[in-house]
Amino acid sequence: QYSLMLPLLKLTLVLIAKRILAQENIKDDPHAQGSSYIAASYVKHLESAGARVVPIHINRTEEEYEKLFNAINGLLLPGGNVDIEKSQFTRAARIFYELAIKANDASDYFPIWGTCQGFQQLTVLTSNKNLLTLTDTKAVALPLTFSPGAQNSRLFKKFPKDVLQSLSEENITSNFHSWSLSIQNYSSNAKLKRFYRVLTTNTDGKKEFISTMEAYQYPFYAVQWHPEKSPFEWIEKDGMVHTLSAIKATFYTAHFFVSEAMKNHHQFSSQSEEEKALIYNYQPVFKGMNSIFLQNYYFD
Repeated sequence: QYSLMLPLLKLTLVLIAKRILAQENIKDDPHAQGSSYIAASYVKHLESAGARVVPIHINRTEEEYEKLFNAINGLLLPGGNVDIEKSQFTRAARIFYELAIKANDASDYFPIWGTCQGFQQLTVLTSNKNLLTLTDTKAVALPLTFSPGAQNSRLFKKFPKDVLQSLSEENITSNFHSWSLSIQNYSSNAKLKRFYRVLTTNTDGKKEFISTMEAYQYPFYAVQWHPEKSPFEWIEKDGMVHTLSAIKATFYTAHFFVSEAMKNHHQFSSQSEEEKALIYNYQPVFKGMNSIFLQNYYFD
């Protein structure tokens, strides 16, 4: 059995478990319960490719996180709006990041995926600096500009040609971020340049920024855009895209990451332990059609 985590995710082959990491509640969220949340769209995104999700709670001990790491098959760092240097989300992400580095160095394949804020968090964890810069990308859909050879990267090489063409020609990648990693800042930082390969870029008309990257030596992947939004979020807002090509691209991103998690062989010590950890023990809260997240899972 495999498990993946979204900072609370768990995957399995026959059943893959991925972890998705929870984060501090959004300020003034009228639906908030407890201290942290995970947007349900990230859970659905992984489940759509055959994974089961285990939420990773914030404010846990390093020992608890290490035990959980050894039971799951991958980690998803979701988008959001927390301090990516000082938050409890960052503390947990750093612990799992360091465990993943050690595991992969010991031939224990453990993938990490970062979306939007998760992308940004990975840049901080790798460089030990916040190198982000403001861009005008708060609510806009864009095509991807592929770097030379990027379509043969680990992430993209098994995408169908029509999906790659849609990604490069159509406005189907949803961007909802004010901060980006510019090509200039990436190129001037030796740690980032050695660690990550730039797969795609975008521009807000003034600044060119990295929109997709993968690590050279580790199964770490990051997108500044939101593949989970097209099929699972429905707020009427610029940047939201629900075309067939956008949804098809969404599926292939989820399929890729779940296939990466299937290469990991961590498992829970017992079926009862696994059952207690799964997202099925929690009920998502419907926040309304005008909410940026249609549904959230909340945690104490």
